[in-house]
Amino acid sequence: MRRIKLLEVRSELGAGTRGASLGIDALKVACLNKGSDYFRRFNSVAIPDLNHVLFEKNHFPKAKHIDSIYTVQKGIASTVEQTLRFGEFPLVLAGDHSNASGTIAGIKAAYPHKTLGVVWVDAHADIHSPYTTPSGNMHGMPLAISLGDDNRPCQRNHPEPETEFFWQKLKNLGEPGPKVAPEHLVYVVVRDTEHEEDAIMERLGIKNYKLDEVKAKGTRQVAREIYERLRFCDLVYVSFDVDSLDSRFSKGTGTPVEEGLNVEEAISLCRALLDNDRVVCFEMVEINPTLDNMNTMATNAFDILEAATDAIQNRLRLEEVVSR
Repeated sequence: MRRIKLLEVRSELGAGTRGASLGIDALKVACLNKGSDYFRRFNSVAIPDLNHVLFEKNHFPKAKHIDSIYTVQKGIASTVEQTLRFGEFPLVLAGDHSNASGTIAGIKAAYPHKTLGVVWVDAHADIHSPYTTPSGNMHGMPLAISLGDDNRPCQRNHPEPETEFFWQKLKNLGEPGPKVAPEHLVYVVVRDTEHEEDAIMERLGIKNYKLDEVKAKGTRQVAREIYERLRFCDLVYVSFDVDSLDSRFSKGTGTPVEEGLNVEEAISLCRALLDNDRVVCFEMVEINPTLDNMNTMATNAFDILEAATDAIQNRLRLEEVVSR
């Protein structure tokens, strides 16, 4: 990989609160206010969204708008795959977190024979399925899609056959079958979960670095431990949901949660995670300026994005020098 490419995904079909489609533009406002040239420095592509269907009746109560989400995620997966095959680093800026399963599908399509590790920095586990979801919002389901696990032992819902049809298609997007093994998924600061999610996390033995552990060990030590856990992974994808920040810093997101990272910790964590030559993709999601005051969340998120991008660029430059 020689350069970064920005992939802009404005879909908010998976969210329960409207406004995440405006998150990328809020980042651009923060960029302008800071006097940065960030969005001039990189090539970008906008992946088509179907947000207009939000004005139409939803026919899938246990997986809202799953038919349109599948169409959007096909576009995400194809664009991520193409970006990687062209030797570029996909930096994904997305609306809601449901889009991440499309990103993961695209990585696996580009590298079908490689083992993928996932670092999920988020307040939420996002591991529900249509069989367990209390809300039907698909931004709570991307990891169930990528793991290929419906969590049937905790089933509370009976989705319609049409929902099950699209659910199977999502799980088989890109390369058929699971994209990630449970032992290759690591959570950071997940703290707002339902019983069904707690049960599957325990059953699958998924590690979650809670805030107290992050503060006690420091972000660099946590990153070292994460990569030791992922030592058998050829590639790593890092997904950063802005609600991983403490709600003091994250009013501008659909589901803010107390006791999260502060901005400095998030910057340090992203730098430490992205300073690794196995990372092939970074994603930032869930900025919602309609819930914010003075664009505070996007301003904080842009500082994190700049620091993360600098870490990626420094590594790509080093790889280029070494390869000469």
